[in-house]
Amino acid sequence: MSFNIGLSGLRAATSDLNVTGNNIANAGTAGFKQSRAEFADVYASSVLGTGKNPQGSGVLLGDVSQLFNQGNINYTQNALDLAINGNGFFQVNNNGALSYTRAGYFGTDREGFIVDNFGYNLQGYTTDANGVLQQGVVGNLQVQTASQEPKATTSISQGFNLNSTLASPTNTPFDPGDPTTYNSSTSTNIYDTQGNAHVLTQYFVKDASNQWQMNILIDGRSPSNPAAAVPAGTEPDRYQLNFDAAGQISALAQITDITAVPPTTGPAITPAGQFTIGTWNPAAPDTGSPTGWSLNGAQSNPGGFTFDMRGSTQFSSAFAVNRVSQDGYTTGELAGLEIDETGVIFARYTNGQSKVQGQVILANFANVQGLTPVGKTQWVQSFESGEPVRNPPGSGTLGSLQAGALEDSNVELSDQLVNLIVAQRNYQANAKTIETESAITQTIINLR
Repeated sequence: MSFNIGLSGLRAATSDLNVTGNNIANAGTAGFKQSRAEFADVYASSVLGTGKNPQGSGVLLGDVSQLFNQGNINYTQNALDLAINGNGFFQVNNNGALSYTRAGYFGTDREGFIVDNFGYNLQGYTTDANGVLQQGVVGNLQVQTASQEPKATTSISQGFNLNSTLASPTNTPFDPGDPTTYNSSTSTNIYDTQGNAHVLTQYFVKDASNQWQMNILIDGRSPSNPAAAVPAGTEPDRYQLNFDAAGQISALAQITDITAVPPTTGPAITPAGQFTIGTWNPAAPDTGSPTGWSLNGAQSNPGGFTFDMRGSTQFSSAFAVNRVSQDGYTTGELAGLEIDETGVIFARYTNGQSKVQGQVILANFANVQGLTPVGKTQWVQSFESGEPVRNPPGSGTLGSLQAGALEDSNVELSDQLVNLIVAQRNYQANAKTIETESAITQTIINLR
């Protein structure tokens, strides 16, 4: 019996050495989770039970469990390196075979798909053709590396303050080249369908108390002239802008005849402060043209663009533009990627725009100990683990995502080296048990 007991002890100590050695070997493996050998004693039993005072029959390896405690977060210089701080696993796809990992070595392949260092596709919520994130639609994440197409301006939002203490200009009529014919001015870049930038300029002329004339030019030309050719003149689009006693916009109307006294205006535009500038003919300077301008072959946004000045004021303070934004942009090249802690992937372009490329998801299991390790720091689902629950990082009990970082192995080398010594001593002690049993057996054999 003692031979079997000693032999089982040797086997157990060998298993312990193997598990400990594997932990030590993977102390530098990102996302690795250390294992622990778990043993149980053995008792011989009969039909009626083990008896009143049973003797042990050795030891067996009960299980090799993995400890999924958090590893240290180590920051790197790669924006696509990802670390999970908390619960969860990355879901990767190898030609339809799903596996789960904590190792966040990710990059892009030649088609822009985000893959790990074995070429497996990282999965998450994808976007549609319009760049809208499709919540719940899981697929292979891909970064669009092509140039971003330009977008013509469709809206401008602006807020400003006109100085109520200013007097009307003494020089008339309005001339954009003569600053003495207007009180204040401001400019904004807008874009045509080819991404060419054009300068929209507003000139403000005070007519009377609480009453201003706003003149608008694009590249020094009239924005609303519908002629096929570029007009030679610089007649602006004119608007009458009125404020109430509290300094808020009260009325807005387009001036149709500036020569009349007072100027003739069209119907009141509602809501006051918001209007539409119709299609205009994008042009570019041309010294060979009689007018000095030629059409550039692009178009403005069909239907023009809206101009929203609501919230602008007339107070007793200097003229200032406190906010301005427009939604057009020129073409842009991919400049970089950012991934936030919820897994949303943003692409930044050289035109100042950003675009959502997808969202990384994490998977979790009711019993992570039931996952089956398959190597390459990856696990696969098993019957014991249960079905994966997939959600964005930070949802429920899932951890957050840290971009530009990797999770180190959770192996503590000092502990493993001590375990190594203990396993070695156990092996030696069980070998001594066999040696002692052998000596006793030899004594019996040598009896005369």
